Amino acid sequence: MNEERLVEIETKIAFQEKTIKDLNDVVYKQQQEIEKFGSICDALMKRVKEFSEFTPGIDVSANERPPHY
Repeated sequence: MNEERLVEIETKIAFQEKTIKDLNDVVYKQQQEIEKFGSICDALMKRVKEFSEFTPGIDVSANERPPHY
């Protein structure tokens, strides 16, 4: 194997390693955001449930059909 070919292969491997690291960083940041949004969603669901418990007439689930259907 000649020297130029070896340098070319090493350059490609280095580029691929950097690309994989960059992609891993992006995936990690996205996972952190997903977890943060999940916590926010859980907190909002809890507040909505608490609010609906104190509001008269809101004991029917939003997904239920009214009795006349």
